[in-house]
Amino acid sequence: MHFVTGGAFNGKSNWVRKQYHLDDHEHSWYSSYKEDEIPVLNSQKITILEGVEVWVRQVTRSIPADESREKWQSLVREWLKWESEDRQRKLVLIGSDISKGIVPIAAEDRLWRDTTGWVYQDLVSAAERVDVIWYGISQTLK
Repeated sequence: MHFVTGGAFNGKSNWVRKQYHLDDHEHSWYSSYKEDEIPVLNSQKITILEGVEVWVRQVTRSIPADESREKWQSLVREWLKWESEDRQRKLVLIGSDISKGIVPIAAEDRLWRDTTGWVYQDLVSAAERVDVIWYGISQTLK
């Protein structure tokens, strides 16, 4: 599993396309920004899930934060199992960093920001590779 994060509109998606030569390989790309649901992973070798923070927000609106984090931890376990079933499979998760700047005034927005931070910590812990993209430039953290 590969987790890619960084600021909004900082080139994360383009970087992933280039990094994985997606123009040359079959892949599945799901985006919360296009209102895609979190998919059940299929037989594609490369699967990209873009907009993790939006999916976190959707989940936190329907269940409490602790249950939301547990749901994400369960998804991570499923995804790692999916990858382990075929050495050529790769899951790439792209999530915008929403932890910078002013703390939101609305309680719902603070909960979303906090839960996203916890989910990202879990993703970083589980991922074999983690990259931060700022202005199209990558920095590998793990």
